Amino acid sequence: MGMGAAVRNRILFVLFFLSGLCSLAYQVVWLRLAFAAFGIVTPVMSVVISVFMLGLALGSWGGGRWIGPATRRTGTSAIYFYAGAELVIGLSAFLVPRLFRAGQELLLPLGSIDSAPYMLYSALLLGASILPWCIAMGTTFPLGMAFVKEVDPDERSGFSFLYLANVVGAMTGTALTAVVLIELLGFRATLLTGACVNLFIAAVAVALGLRHPLAPGARGGWDAGPPASRAAELLPARTALILWVLFFTGFISMGAEVVWIRNFTPVLGTVVYAFALVLFVYLLATWIGSWVYRRGLARGSVGSTAGVVSLLPGASLLPVVLTDPRLHTRPLLAVLTIFPFCALLGYLTPKLVDEYARGAPRGGGRAYAVNVMGSILGPLFASYVLLPSLGVRLGLAVLAVPFVLLMAIYQRSATLGDTARAMTSALTALLLLSAVFFNRSLEEGLYPVAELRRDHTATVISGSRGGKKHLLVNGVGVTLQLAETKIMAHMPLAFLDREPEAAAVICLGMGTTFRSLMSWGIESTAVELVRSVRDAFPYYFDDADRLLRNPRGRIVVDDGRRFLQRIDRKYDVITIDPAPPVEAAGASLLYSAEFYEVVKTRLAKRGILQHWFPGSDRLNLKAAARSLVRAFPHVKVYRSIDDWGYHFVASLEPLETPSPEEFLARMPAKARVDLVEWNHGRRRNIREFVTEILAREVPVEDLLHEEPRVVITDDRPFNEYFLLRRMLDGFQEG
Repeated sequence: MGMGAAVRNRILFVLFFLSGLCSLAYQVVWLRLAFAAFGIVTPVMSVVISVFMLGLALGSWGGGRWIGPATRRTGTSAIYFYAGAELVIGLSAFLVPRLFRAGQELLLPLGSIDSAPYMLYSALLLGASILPWCIAMGTTFPLGMAFVKEVDPDERSGFSFLYLANVVGAMTGTALTAVVLIELLGFRATLLTGACVNLFIAAVAVALGLRHPLAPGARGGWDAGPPASRAAELLPARTALILWVLFFTGFISMGAEVVWIRNFTPVLGTVVYAFALVLFVYLLATWIGSWVYRRGLARGSVGSTAGVVSLLPGASLLPVVLTDPRLHTRPLLAVLTIFPFCALLGYLTPKLVDEYARGAPRGGGRAYAVNVMGSILGPLFASYVLLPSLGVRLGLAVLAVPFVLLMAIYQRSATLGDTARAMTSALTALLLLSAVFFNRSLEEGLYPVAELRRDHTATVISGSRGGKKHLLVNGVGVTLQLAETKIMAHMPLAFLDREPEAAAVICLGMGTTFRSLMSWGIESTAVELVRSVRDAFPYYFDDADRLLRNPRGRIVVDDGRRFLQRIDRKYDVITIDPAPPVEAAGASLLYSAEFYEVVKTRLAKRGILQHWFPGSDRLNLKAAARSLVRAFPHVKVYRSIDDWGYHFVASLEPLETPSPEEFLARMPAKARVDLVEWNHGRRRNIREFVTEILAREVPVEDLLHEEPRVVITDDRPFNEYFLLRRMLDGFQEG
């Protein structure tokens, strides 16, 4: 290979590295923008991921089929078509946010988020908004392979070369977007940065085309594709088996990713970096596996497919066998259990596509499309079938079964010795039996389960600890039976200078605040995102069934922001009890200045908002205070009676703090009983308790940062993306 070819290949590697980086950046931002527009629910995430993968499949398959005829007909090198695809991808930075907003407006009349019409039409609109750009992303592989074939007709491993570059870029894009870009630039500027990179890729691709013009009449091996033209090299039965393996590797790996995240959440938490870490390790292992394959290819010592497939069933079970909480509960060790499985797939996937395609874009596009189609169906199967019915441990065991069958097929290969067959079979059987009969998932092992409910959104655990009932969602504590959750209802209602008629609570939790609102005898609405959380309400309160039969109370399964946007009802009080931690993924959508603008439209005249801020992070507290003050001219703040959070009380009209006597006089008898229901000692005296609540006022000015940019907005989710800020603070302190 001459120096010119080496330089050209390095340039192609950089282009596909940057392309992979941009693709993951777009996916991360699109997912978050979709949550804001269509609701923070699992179906939205599933649609974004599935449509993303569907676009890759369609683009890969279609690009491989039409690039040969298009190049022959136009006499234009494939690299120019690749440049055009990158330009199309860059347009998404400008159009997708606008399409999401338009879809949001169209869907508001369709009712609650769990209704069939909403789920159907939101999926269609969301899918239509991102599918064209994902198709363009999918075409880049066959278009790049076609160019490689043009300049080097004997090249047979073009896919794995470009795949390696793309995976490294995707891994970098995951880390860069989550840790740096969104925190420093926000969503909008991150998308614009991606568009600029796409433009750069297109410009460099055009320059490559000028340096390597297509020779007149050149075919470049575009149409060499299995199985008809290569029957002597690869038998039809062999091509079918390769496609089945590629389908199942995509299906199982992406389905397992959904299960891994559910399994790791009890130790990783719900911050965005937890999900980014899983994806980063997944891509890092895939990159290393691909690199090892490419290195072996260069040395002429590629491992056998039978050997790799025989290791896959056991490797796929390690994330449940090695995360048993009786062994350890270390977050990083838990995530690293996916490394062997992902590395094996990183080795196997490009190997099989190379073997199937022999460098031809048509074959490469078809093989990669089959792999991606499995990646579409796997997460849906895991989300809607495996997790709700079987949970983490048995779900991973079921996902290992197709690999066991493939192992049995490949173990008949002469390339695998008797010792290797026996060892891999014994290891698989041992790990499978351990996963089914002995091991516990993190969720099962860490928490005492009184009641457990699974749905496609979450696993809800209701239990008792230290004499108090508690609620956990995916193993993360959401709330306890505390007086704070009662204050969230009684305080804002007692601030009203008139008889209240209606109130709403966003985030049901175990239902304490909703129950306290009902004690006032007013119309009370609770909005809860997870259906199984709503269904757990009777576990916590003996009178839950009676309250649910009361025509003045109702629980709506919906996204809180979307509920407020779609209704016409106005409330005297809206109280918000977001689940901790404040840094949780998606939490900023209930703290942002834009959210408070929505709340204002649903408050009655002189109505009051109560917003609970859990935790004690001072900078996030100041950012939340700033976003609230931007929307409401009158804000009061009260420190938690147990010093682990703050109650914000806000209104568009001046707020007068009631005296303890006025506070109590405005409360119905049932409400006064409810307020001190769980109190002990001197706090059983309701007057003393109310006096203590009101005495903990903090001037809101004390909570405003001197820098106005310390604020939570939809575009700059200050509370969620904080890692770089804290790292830099740590360096400065050091």
